[in-house]
Amino acid sequence: MSLFNNSRLTNEVFKLDVERMRQGWYSDKYFNNILLMLEGVGADGGYQGDYARDIGRAPYGLDVGGIEVELQVFTRRMGKTVVVGVDKSLSMIRHCTGYFDARNQWVDTWQNLEVEAIHDGGITEYEGDPMRVKPVIKIRGRYRDFALLETPILGILSRSSRIATNVYKVLRSARGKPVLFFPARFDLHEAQAADGYAYDIAVERFNMDFKGKLQSFVSTDAQGDWWGGGGGGTIAHAAIACFLGDTAAAMMAFAKHVPASVPRIALVDFNNDSVLASLQTMRTMFDRYAELMDAGQPEEAQKYVLYAVRLDTSGNMRDESVPPLGDPALDLGVTPRLAFNVRLALDNEWKNWGLSSDRAVMAEEFCRNVRIVATGGFSPDKIDRFERLNVPVDIYGVGSSLIRNDRATNNDFTADIVRLRIDGEWRDMSKIGRAPCDNAELRPVNIAGL
Repeated sequence: MSLFNNSRLTNEVFKLDVERMRQGWYSDKYFNNILLMLEGVGADGGYQGDYARDIGRAPYGLDVGGIEVELQVFTRRMGKTVVVGVDKSLSMIRHCTGYFDARNQWVDTWQNLEVEAIHDGGITEYEGDPMRVKPVIKIRGRYRDFALLETPILGILSRSSRIATNVYKVLRSARGKPVLFFPARFDLHEAQAADGYAYDIAVERFNMDFKGKLQSFVSTDAQGDWWGGGGGGTIAHAAIACFLGDTAAAMMAFAKHVPASVPRIALVDFNNDSVLASLQTMRTMFDRYAELMDAGQPEEAQKYVLYAVRLDTSGNMRDESVPPLGDPALDLGVTPRLAFNVRLALDNEWKNWGLSSDRAVMAEEFCRNVRIVATGGFSPDKIDRFERLNVPVDIYGVGSSLIRNDRATNNDFTADIVRLRIDGEWRDMSKIGRAPCDNAELRPVNIAGL
């Protein structure tokens, strides 16, 4: 399904809306106009203009309606881009290249194309010169057979590569710490499968580049659909509200009724005192854990191991455990001081429990093994700041910044015709300011099975 296993996803995964895609339902309307033009000029006797570029022969009567082209697809996002969306683009080419005949019956012509592409997970770079780009897909064939596919191809490449590149940058900022993928609530649910796949590819790319062993963590099943993952999660503020604002009681119910394979992560900002909620929850779960261990039920006891606490203080709130300094950047939301305060409290709370020496050893290990998850407004810049300060965060949860689309993150994939096949010979015919380009990672693709 990517560069990492040298195989490609097929339409069994994507489930394209083939019928409407063939009709141009998802295409910018001017591509439909192009089809009308090319079909019409073919019936009218071919090219009859006066200002053609030099093609090495008299152009009059040339069948431009059935002209074969070389089209290259590339991004103009500055710097490095983690490319995702290639496999879905190839499925579009396989299932939607062709034409409707005089009886309005679809005729496949994908077998007449020559296609080269990189793999999902490949890296492409752009340095600002549109004459020197690195194509991620090249298509050679009769243009009118695949012209309608330009819009959806550019769309999937632009969005998926943008998200993958954003994720990759966050992973680098986090310096190898896990990053949970939390943008589902910020966008249309129809985008979740593609977005989750882009995230997973970025994790794989990071692991390859930096010898990491990170796993992919998504929040919905849909986000794992294309790559075989599944959603994971713990509790939301709504659950704590149902337990009358008692975080410890909510986590005890979670521990009792949710499979032990799901990590126990307590959301501790409901009452705006993350230290107090963390300590109350940790003590309550430890008491049950110790009781079960004493009863010889270690498997049941594992259900009450507190894996982590999650800091999620709103950006307009100062947690009760953070003394005010008068600077919003230092006081409000999930701040470095909050994380340090929670870590210190977690590590030392066992000393206040008045336990026997044997039980104290168990309690110290239990408390010091509790991790800290930080969520709420995290971006590469904020994570960079936390990491520079060695803030004791073990896992970051990142949401809206991963789907951000602004000047810095927009991928802006483009497709250009750069050559025409005339009398069996390929001749340059690119727009001024563009040129045919190569990419060493391009490989011929047999799209038959896609």
